[in-house]
Amino acid sequence: MKSLLNKAPKKVVLASGNQGKLIELQQMLSGLDFEVFPQSDFNVDSVEETGLTFVENALIKARHAAKLSGFAAIADDSGIEVDALNGQPGIYSARFAGEQATDKANNQKLLQSLNGLPKEQRTARFHSVLVYLRHAEDPTPLICHGRWEGYILDAPVGDQGFGYDPLFYVPDQDCAAAELSREQKNRISHRAKAMAQLLEQLKERS
Repeated sequence: MKSLLNKAPKKVVLASGNQGKLIELQQMLSGLDFEVFPQSDFNVDSVEETGLTFVENALIKARHAAKLSGFAAIADDSGIEVDALNGQPGIYSARFAGEQATDKANNQKLLQSLNGLPKEQRTARFHSVLVYLRHAEDPTPLICHGRWEGYILDAPVGDQGFGYDPLFYVPDQDCAAAELSREQKNRISHRAKAMAQLLEQLKERS
C-alpha cells in the first residue's frame, strides 16, 4: 500500500480557457492533493475540437494539455442537449450562434429556436464529461459523465453562473441555474456529478 505521508502534491493542468469552468473545476478539486494550474500557465493554446462526442473532445483537449505541459491533465467537455432540437446544441453549445459567439448570442439563438413551444416540449439536460490523463500517452484515461435534467425557460432569469444557466430551469430547486449560488451549483450540477465520480476514481488510484 502506498504511503500518503509526505507525498508531494501532484501538478495537474486544467485544459480549458473558459473562466467559468476553470473556477468551478478549481473549487471542486480543492480537496484533493493536487496543485491545479490553468493551461494558460504553460502557454497551452486551445486545440481544435474535431470530435463528434463530448468524450472525444474532452480526450483531445486533455491529451493536448498533457503533451504540451508535461503534466497530468483534466479536461471537461460539456454542453446542453435540447430534446425539441434533436439534441442540439450539444457539442456545439459554446458556438451555437457562431465561432466567436457570446453567451448572450447563444441564449438568444436557443430562445428563437424554441419560440412558441410549450413548457412540456422544452425538456433539456446539461452534460459534462470529465477526462483525467496521467500523461499524454495514458492508455487508460478516467472518463466520467454527469447529467443535469431540466427544461428551457422562455426568458433568461438570474445573474449567476455562465453559458445557458439563465435559461435552464432546475425543477427540484424551482429556479433557474443562474439563480443558484456557486456553492449550490457545485453540489448538484452536471459538472459536480461528473467530478464526484472522478474524485472517487482518483482516490482509488492513489
